[in-house]
Amino acid sequence: MAANTIELNRRRHNFEGVESIWLFGYGSLIYKVDFPFLEQRPASIDGWVRRFWQGSHDHRGTPEAPGRVVTLIRKSGAVCKGMAYRVSPAVFEHLDHREKNGYLRLSVRLTFDDGSQSDGLVYIATEDNEAFLGAAADVDIARQIARAVGPSGPNSEYLFRLADSLRRLGDHCSHTFAIESCLQSIGKNDI
Repeated sequence: MAANTIELNRRRHNFEGVESIWLFGYGSLIYKVDFPFLEQRPASIDGWVRRFWQGSHDHRGTPEAPGRVVTLIRKSGAVCKGMAYRVSPAVFEHLDHREKNGYLRLSVRLTFDDGSQSDGLVYIATEDNEAFLGAAADVDIARQIARAVGPSGPNSEYLFRLADSLRRLGDHCSHTFAIESCLQSIGKNDI
């Protein structure tokens, strides 16, 4: 699948007659809310884990030196915490462009902190997109993040802002925090 998923996402869901829909954010959508929303609530989704396995050559890196950003990977029994936004379908015009680098809009069941549930959408970069990098050792991911800079800024800023946001949500994402720890211990000579 091509990395640019704008047109593919626009064909995936019919919003005719839909006034609002929930959107689940688990990465930069938690802390970089550059879109209007009607309501915002902490939420989680079952069966998924957050991983720094997606390449970013459009925001946090370049085609020659891609950064790493998060996607979701299926894992039985896992729970991924994040932030849910009730949005107008018109918001996807902006978000499909922002999340174009291999991310597809998928349907998901959200569970809010009060136990209530609702259907919604989430952007996930699947393994078959050409920007998918896959698993690597935490220290190797941290080194790649330390080197990468793109139009949206240093890749390290993405990691640190996400880790801070997850702490505020009360989510202990061991993957994110392990990479953060590696990045903090990397010296200039190590990258």
